[in-house]
Amino acid sequence: MELTDVARKFVLHWGEMGSAWGVNRSVAQIHALLFFNGKPLHAEELAETLGIARSNVSTSLRELQNWNLIRATHVLGDRRDYFETSLDVWTLFRTVVRERKEREFDPTTRALQSMTAMPGFEHEPPDVQDRVRDTLRLMTTLSVWSDEMLRLSPATLEKVLNMGASVQRFVRGAPAPANEVRDADGVALPLGPPPY
Repeated sequence: MELTDVARKFVLHWGEMGSAWGVNRSVAQIHALLFFNGKPLHAEELAETLGIARSNVSTSLRELQNWNLIRATHVLGDRRDYFETSLDVWTLFRTVVRERKEREFDPTTRALQSMTAMPGFEHEPPDVQDRVRDTLRLMTTLSVWSDEMLRLSPATLEKVLNMGASVQRFVRGAPAPANEVRDADGVALPLGPPPY
């Protein structure tokens, strides 16, 4: 498959960002290609298009399957496995958040719970106990919050994310700025002339 300039830039950038996020570059590029292309591709096509070894593609596909980011599918009359990803960005976002939480966040929370339950924990200096308990409290709060956010519909989650500074004003009880009104969904709308 020949990539357009836009597709090439998307795939290359996603690979670079994957590395920054701690994901193998090939894994990120394969996922980017499947997402950008929008239709199932087989391993040979992925290897040829991206110019990477077939063995690297196989390893990367397994990694993406372990993360629940792709699934195998089949094409009538073709014995090869084809691979596809969700084309919905919110589904992908939720999957990544859920998987990272289960792999990284939850084990840390369990470790902190275990430490605070150890018989020798109360013999640690009080300031150490406070820091560990504060960390556990933060982790527990974030865990509950992320679970709640993952239960929201994409439309509601998008509204929550767009609320931004409005949440801070609400929590503080500060009034909205004079140049702000809200639409029916509570989203802030600036008053005044358009910004052009």
